[in-house]
Amino acid sequence: MTENMTIDLLVVGSGTGLAAALSAHEQGATVLVIEKTAFVGGSTARSGGAFWIPANPVLATEGADDTQEKAREYLSAVVDGTAPEARWESFLTHGSDTVRMLERTTRMQFTWAEGYSDYHPELPGGSASGRSCECRPFDVARLGAERARLRAAVMEAPVPMPVTGADYKWLNLLAKKPLRGFGVAFRRAVQGIGGKLIGREYAAGGRALAAGLFDGVVRAGIPVWTETSMQRLVLDDAGAVVGAVVTRGGQETTILAKRGVILAAGGFDHDLELRRSLQSTTLEGWSLGSDGNTGDAIRAAQAVGAGVALMDQAWWFPAIAPLAGEKPTVMLAERSLPGSFIVDATGSRFLNEAEDYMSFGHDVLEREREGRPVGTMWLIFDQAYRNSYLLGGATFPRMPLPTAWYEQGIAVRGSSWAQLAERMGVPAGALRESGQRFNELAAAGVDEDFGRGNSAYDRYYGDPTIAPNPNLRPLDPSGLYAIRLVLSDLGTCGGITADADGRALTADGSPIPGLYAIGNSAANVFGQSYPGAGATIGQGLVYGHIAARHAIAARVDAGR
Repeated sequence: MTENMTIDLLVVGSGTGLAAALSAHEQGATVLVIEKTAFVGGSTARSGGAFWIPANPVLATEGADDTQEKAREYLSAVVDGTAPEARWESFLTHGSDTVRMLERTTRMQFTWAEGYSDYHPELPGGSASGRSCECRPFDVARLGAERARLRAAVMEAPVPMPVTGADYKWLNLLAKKPLRGFGVAFRRAVQGIGGKLIGREYAAGGRALAAGLFDGVVRAGIPVWTETSMQRLVLDDAGAVVGAVVTRGGQETTILAKRGVILAAGGFDHDLELRRSLQSTTLEGWSLGSDGNTGDAIRAAQAVGAGVALMDQAWWFPAIAPLAGEKPTVMLAERSLPGSFIVDATGSRFLNEAEDYMSFGHDVLEREREGRPVGTMWLIFDQAYRNSYLLGGATFPRMPLPTAWYEQGIAVRGSSWAQLAERMGVPAGALRESGQRFNELAAAGVDEDFGRGNSAYDRYYGDPTIAPNPNLRPLDPSGLYAIRLVLSDLGTCGGITADADGRALTADGSPIPGLYAIGNSAANVFGQSYPGAGATIGQGLVYGHIAARHAIAARVDAGR
């Protein structure tokens, strides 16, 4: 049986697509959000939760020295022609309006992650103090009965502690900066445990942002249909998109959307066959993106003539190799901290370990394209490192590594370079040479080989107690560890070509009336680059607002 319904705007995807729904509703439109999986939040809920939106009101209120002009100079340099200028110019123009819209339509409060440097701060217009903001811990109990439909985070603290991105930096230095670290831990533990006692459930990071957006949608009365798959887009006689056919509970429904359809269903993170054909034949199913991201929206848009771009790109993210049947373990600060370095399958160091994670992936894949594949990667560190820092977000200083890591070959130990190399399965001479060379550079405080510690971004996750370079310290070879790394990602970032209004474009650049693409369903606004922490969420939020405003301002039957 087929049923029909008519609304103003259909949003496909419940991550940053919720921002599009809130914007459209605020403008008086009737909106429906559909979500393929059983949970609301998409990859946004699984992320760190920061959003990178330059010169926004939160930055201004909290004293950041940022302007549109500086951000324009930076984006021009970092994008470097790999995406249309009009796309990132529109992002800049509408960023502040988007943040104000979210402040009006949700109960979230935002704060600046001061000091979280742009990923390329040395470029013109780059900011060492950063432009990333995040949601303050949010009480997900506000969702009431809808709480059960909120997607879980990738990582949860072992006790109720809403750890923000800014908190993570200091918790990671708990053993080295105890006053600051324990102060942060105590404050968050009081908030989390104390909140539980009075019926509150505080979340931080991406889960807080997703919860805040979902809460705004629920309060606005916007329906969200979960376990609802889009089958195809509906066109009128003039070729405009006027809705979609969806399947829900085994029943097919045609949803007519008078003002169009916004595709916000993520990328093709879990279509491994397509990814191997477009990105790398060596990829495994290790994406950290939402499990519903299989490229449905991109294929549906292509079926009505949409073009695609940047399909070889992803938000690459090195991670600790997964245990059998599990996902990789998120790894962020570990690569930057002193007393560690990374080698390839030959036992040789091959990059600046502390660089941003997308650049890390580019370096690995560039080696593959050159016929010099990295192969198995290992993070090597010593006992002093193990005694000082978190590992994998949950293994605290001095704690033994998980037994399963040793049993499954993810971790090995050694009391010399030769013994460690044997257990890693790499050439002993090469590893010893790499270790000795690294120790010489670390002792001098200058990485002449790869420039580790030269950038303010590198130093953000370094250890401020180590001088002169917070990213470098010689390793003691009498107590060594190695853990196996894999190239994971936060999702793909190639997709539907779109214009400055978020409209989907055909291969020849013509807008498809009534069809919009945002977030990872669209080709990356920033081309082949990642300007700063939260750039993926930032562009999703901003283009959600841009697309909703354009859709509501011009009816599909007006031809746009």
